Amino acid sequence: MKKILTLLMICSLILVTGCGGGEDKKTSDDAGKIKLGMITRLNASEENFGVFMKKIEDTLDVKISSHVPVFFDNLNQMQMALQTKQIDEISTYRSVARYMIAKDPRFQVLKDHSLEFIDSFCFALRDDETELRNSLNKVITEMQNDGTLDRLTKEYITDINTSADPPAVALPHFDSAETIKVAVTGDLPPLDFVSAEGKPEGFNTAVLAEIGKRMLKNIELVQIDSGARAAALTSKQVDIVFWAIVPVSEIIPSDSDKPSGVILTDPYYKDKIVHIIFKEDEKK
Repeated sequence: MKKILTLLMICSLILVTGCGGGEDKKTSDDAGKIKLGMITRLNASEENFGVFMKKIEDTLDVKISSHVPVFFDNLNQMQMALQTKQIDEISTYRSVARYMIAKDPRFQVLKDHSLEFIDSFCFALRDDETELRNSLNKVITEMQNDGTLDRLTKEYITDINTSADPPAVALPHFDSAETIKVAVTGDLPPLDFVSAEGKPEGFNTAVLAEIGKRMLKNIELVQIDSGARAAALTSKQVDIVFWAIVPVSEIIPSDSDKPSGVILTDPYYKDKIVHIIFKEDEKK
C-alpha cells in the first residue's frame, strides 16, 4: 500500500511539473507519448527532469512516463499550441478549465483522466522575508477561521459567471504605508487574471485586497510572464509570487519545485488538477 501511495504522489508531480525546453530537445524515446502542456515551473529543467524520471522508474520498477511535459510562459501560447496540435493536452486546474470552456466550448476536460490530484496555493517570498511570511500566515489563518476565504472562493470561483470576466477588485491604499509588490501573470483565470485592459482582477486579487486591509499595507500588482517569476522575485522586482505546492513522498523532496532562497506561506486555496483537450469538430 505504501508503494502504491508513493507511486500516486509521483504521478501527480509528473503531471504538474514540466521539463522545459522546445521540441528540438525531444528524443526518439518520446515518440508516441502524450505531449502535456503546462505553465512554466520555477525549479525544473528538461535535463534534470529526465534524471529524476529514471530514478523513479528504477526505484519503483514501474513505467510511468507516458506524458512528455512541455513548458509555456503564458496561457495564450499554450492554448494556441493545443489548437494547432503541437501538444495533445493541457494540465491545469478545475477552476481554470471551467473558465476556458466557457470562453470556447471546443476545450474539453478529459473525462477518463484518472490522475486528478490537488495542489495547494500559497505565496512564495525570498528567504530573508521571514517577518513578512509570518505576517501573511497570521492573516491567512484569520481569513480561514472567520470564513473570509470561503466567501471569496464562493464569490470569485464557485459561483462566478464564467461567461464574463471576473469582477474588478479595488485594492486599498494607506498613506505612508509600506507597499508590497506582488507578481501576477494572468495565466490562471479566474484565479490569477488580467483583464483585456491590463488590470489584474479575480480571486487572487480579491485575496490580496483583503490581506492588504488587515495588514494595513499597500498592494502593488506587477504583471509579468510566468517564466519570469523566479527572476522577478530574486531580483527584488517583486516581493511575492503565487505558488502551488505539489504532493511529496519519500522520493519527492518537499523542495522539489522550490528554488533555493525561497520560503512559502501556508496555503490559502486548493484546486484539483485536470487535463484539457481540444476538439476541432465541436462548434462554438
